[in-house]
Amino acid sequence: MSNLIKETEKFPKKISHGISAKKLIYHCSGFEINGSGGAETYLTSLINSQLPDVSDRVLKSLQNVDQSQFKLVHIHSPDLLLGLTGKCPAVFTVHNHSTYCPSGTKYLAGQGAICERNFSYLGCTWGKIVDGCGSRRPQRVVKEFMHSQQVLNILKNQKITVIANSNYVRGQLMQNGVPPEKIITLRCGTEVPKMGTKPLSLEIHQNHRILFVGRIVPDKGLEWLLKTLVHTNPQIQLDIAGEGWDRLRLEKLANSLGLNNRITWHGWCDGDKLNALYQQCFAVVFPSVWPEPAGLVTLEAYARYRPVIASAVGGIPEHLRDGETGILVPANDINKLASAITELDIDYQKSRHIGEQGHAFLMKELTMDIHIKRLQEIYERIILEFFV
Repeated sequence: MSNLIKETEKFPKKISHGISAKKLIYHCSGFEINGSGGAETYLTSLINSQLPDVSDRVLKSLQNVDQSQFKLVHIHSPDLLLGLTGKCPAVFTVHNHSTYCPSGTKYLAGQGAICERNFSYLGCTWGKIVDGCGSRRPQRVVKEFMHSQQVLNILKNQKITVIANSNYVRGQLMQNGVPPEKIITLRCGTEVPKMGTKPLSLEIHQNHRILFVGRIVPDKGLEWLLKTLVHTNPQIQLDIAGEGWDRLRLEKLANSLGLNNRITWHGWCDGDKLNALYQQCFAVVFPSVWPEPAGLVTLEAYARYRPVIASAVGGIPEHLRDGETGILVPANDINKLASAITELDIDYQKSRHIGEQGHAFLMKELTMDIHIKRLQEIYERIILEFFV
């Protein structure tokens, strides 16, 4: 990580006479560089790519900044859209649902169901009161509603290009009134590990290990996976890489199911540890029950030649070709998930072949290098069109 990135917080509060000898493209985000999670990992990779004409400083705010000095500003957090002045080309990447969903999840945890409503004061109030969606504190609810309305108004009315990280997200934006001609789908990419990775070996397959990577919260579906594990080969071991507030409850659940000797809770893992866990499993299980905007765990598995078993929700099916690069199953279906795990556990050749096809798909379509090339083309077009 360069020193400039580490010094993000030292960016001058007032910029009025140019930022550098020439205009640069700036990223503007509330996400943490080197933070954990999909958007944080993506943004870190983007900054580390050191693109020409792109600053390696990340702006935390657009307040008191002379935006006419920018070649382009790329915004990654919806709240920062409120600081746009329209004096430079602008692009906004939608990484999650918070742009059009006040609670940010599009998921009704109490019902265990994906929310199908578009944003509206009436519908979302019903969701808060009746469905128990997110916070029900009056002040916070009002703040969330006003924020969603403001952000959507900006996207509808200002000159800004919107990048959706999946067609699912693009569809949600359109349903909430953002003009389709303003939205581009650009799927995220992932970096190919610098350390050696290789296809699944028979020896690794015979270790019978599967891997879950993600935050330990209800939306990620770990409870469903634990209840499914009971119905699989007793030799199968589950590695859990991640941390979250729901861990204690799920540890108790695992104990009540008699699974303690089949699960290893690794907690938060750095890159080296995570890579080792990917390498020692025969499949990655991605059991999200909320509509994942994109699902970067899928790409991380592909980068390491591992097949993916995942829920058919949100943008995941756009990254996972069922029967080719992985297996899609209906969310919360224990029988289908158990069957998919068993299928790959007993068939080494199939597991290896699917993992190899996932890797080939990644290298053709979804590496960070490919993503950056497409992003640069979008930048160039937006800059040209801004002055027309």
